[in-house]
Amino acid sequence: MSGRQRTGGAYEIFFILGIIAISFSAIFIRWSNAEASVVAMYRLLITNLILMPFAWRHRHEMLRLKPKQWGLLAASGLLLGLHFLLWMNSLRYTSVASSTVILTLQPVLVMLGSIWLFKERINRMMLLGMGIAVVGSILIGSGDFRLSGSALYGDILSLLGTLAISVNMLVGQHLRKDLAALPYNFWMFFMAACSLGCYNLAMGYPFTGYPMKEWGIFFLLSVVSTLFGHYLFNWLLKYMNATTVSMAILGEPICASLLALVLLGEMLTGLQLFSGLIIIAGVWVFMRHRQAR
Repeated sequence: MSGRQRTGGAYEIFFILGIIAISFSAIFIRWSNAEASVVAMYRLLITNLILMPFAWRHRHEMLRLKPKQWGLLAASGLLLGLHFLLWMNSLRYTSVASSTVILTLQPVLVMLGSIWLFKERINRMMLLGMGIAVVGSILIGSGDFRLSGSALYGDILSLLGTLAISVNMLVGQHLRKDLAALPYNFWMFFMAACSLGCYNLAMGYPFTGYPMKEWGIFFLLSVVSTLFGHYLFNWLLKYMNATTVSMAILGEPICASLLALVLLGEMLTGLQLFSGLIIIAGVWVFMRHRQAR
């Protein structure tokens, strides 16, 4: 096996690790009683506190950015904050399966944006794999979709959050061409946290007074879902294209639904379990035939 193949295998291991990590997001959010925007803000702030020693060692590089990069980082952070605000709120109105399944539209949106902005080529087998995975993801949530009441409102929030994170991924792919993972993630998380802080201030949500349980949830979201999820995927943008990285979201419905079954008691149908196998098959086809960066 060549060194290049071994390296590619390592990226795929990180890719799978990231899928598992982000799948815990919905569980942690369901456990919290705080406002979704407050949870998201502290999730990002705690992540940056963990990253602070590393950022300080590279402070000269962190501050030596071009005006255009600062502008794109601000836009990327705003989009990430918007995604967290919308998607995390959706979990208060609809089920984990429904909310996460809508996120599977992300690779389709990112793929279309990549073709338009970066002239990336997508072969037929990649399209086939993506299509199989999307069908499987839709089947997972098919037994849980409701077209009226609060569940529909939650589905709309999840869809809008998916649009926000899709654009965020495209901006991130452009930035990561010339920007290392640490400055990109640190400043993006910081700006997303600031935007959420302004929103919380405007809405009058308290910044303090939360029990230890809530702070524990904030910490778990920071370490598990953000560092081993979002940070890891943003790091992979240097070595995989945005379309490929966004395919990770297709593995989230099955992992999140299984976790919700065990930890939240949200039941799954036989159809939804079978759909998980379809998702895995689709992701495998896509990854097998993806074009390396």
